[in-house]
Amino acid sequence: MGTRETEEVRAMDISLVTDRLVIRDWSVDDAEDALAIYGSPDVARWLTPAMERVGDVAAMRSVLHAWQEAQPNLPAPRGRWAVQRRDDGAVVGGLGIRLLPPYEDDLEMSWQVAPEAWGQGYATEGGRALIAWAFTQDAEELFAVARPNNVRAIAMTRRLGMEWVGETTKYYGLSLQVYRIRPADLAG
Repeated sequence: MGTRETEEVRAMDISLVTDRLVIRDWSVDDAEDALAIYGSPDVARWLTPAMERVGDVAAMRSVLHAWQEAQPNLPAPRGRWAVQRRDDGAVVGGLGIRLLPPYEDDLEMSWQVAPEAWGQGYATEGGRALIAWAFTQDAEELFAVARPNNVRAIAMTRRLGMEWVGETTKYYGLSLQVYRIRPADLAG
């Protein structure tokens, strides 16, 4: 395999397994489970950049198709992945790593979980696995951003071991709290 092909496989073929979860690429077949996440007003209202709630299964299939198309072209550790329970195969969430605006250096980690699965530790478990993997892909640091009144997301950053670094309007044109984690933070 050539270098470019190796990079593509590395970027798109992650499958991380934790005690309860598999973190894997999205499939259009995940549309119904994904709609329970991205179609939920309780999830969509907190997304950055601000994103309208996905309205139906057909629209969710289109979104997933776009994510699938983009995934092979993203250098690791960037991408979007489904969070699937190992015991029953249900997709309960999504994880992502992408460049924050102005799209030069800062990598943002994001997580979304279906409201029916809140409070079960899936975002923490999957997030920790994704962070550990990202740091094997030469990421020097990861950021998370949260709206100041998104208490759940702010608590999540703490569970992931992220540190608060300030508040800014630089990203997405919103007033956001910014959190960061570096490889050395995992050792503690």
